[in-house]
Amino acid sequence: MKRSANNYLRAGLLLTALLFVLILLGHFWTPYDPAAMSGGEKLLGPSLRHLMGTDNFGRDIFSRGLRGAGTTLLIALCTVAIGAVCGIAVGATTGYFGGRVDAVLMRLNDAMTAFPSMLLALVLISLLGSGKYKVILALGIVFIPSFARVTRSAYAALRDANYIKSARLMGAGSARILFVHLLPNILQVLLPALTIGFNNAVLAEASMSYLGIGVTPPDASLGYMLSDAQSMIASAPWYAVGTGTVIVLLIFSVGLIGEGLQRRNGRQRYA
Repeated sequence: MKRSANNYLRAGLLLTALLFVLILLGHFWTPYDPAAMSGGEKLLGPSLRHLMGTDNFGRDIFSRGLRGAGTTLLIALCTVAIGAVCGIAVGATTGYFGGRVDAVLMRLNDAMTAFPSMLLALVLISLLGSGKYKVILALGIVFIPSFARVTRSAYAALRDANYIKSARLMGAGSARILFVHLLPNILQVLLPALTIGFNNAVLAEASMSYLGIGVTPPDASLGYMLSDAQSMIASAPWYAVGTGTVIVLLIFSVGLIGEGLQRRNGRQRYA
């Protein structure tokens, strides 16, 4: 089991590192200007000149894919950061202290999870408006309940452990116990949750941009590119295949890391 977990982790880390390097490179340099149009190069198939072909405006799909993946990566990382920081704070507080604090905060958490996450994100986007940073804020809020529930369960399971009782007897304050003694010991639960959250954020951003309510031009977006490619699926299938492949690789690489972490931890769960 441990060897299998290590294989998943190595493969996931290698593929993720490769993709992240390419995406980072695409932020500073691309073979072509992602926004440059060329009337004489519309809908060209993949070749050495254009690795993924060109779209209906003659733009290089590989260049636009790199830039769009960068936008998606930024949104996914920021979304997970907001959801994790706020969710861990809520989950740690409710899981450790319990009582009325737990009852009030977790009822609010349950109220948020009662709505489908995509529906709640769409409502928030309609209130905030479209755009990269507004998508980050909306998705970050939507992701808070999932991290809060995972963290609460882990803290509740460990709050009466002997080493926590010893820390209290030695005069450790609540903040120190929460984030110095307990937090490092629930990382084995949080890390797989972070990988799942990242993949969900990638899918959520792509879905909203696909529907035209997420990232909007001139910012490149994988979801918007996929929507644009839908009408040309018969005449230029490489457009949809290339864009979809980038999304799949992003999710697959981080998913391998999550699978490896879960196998290494024996798929431990807190109920």
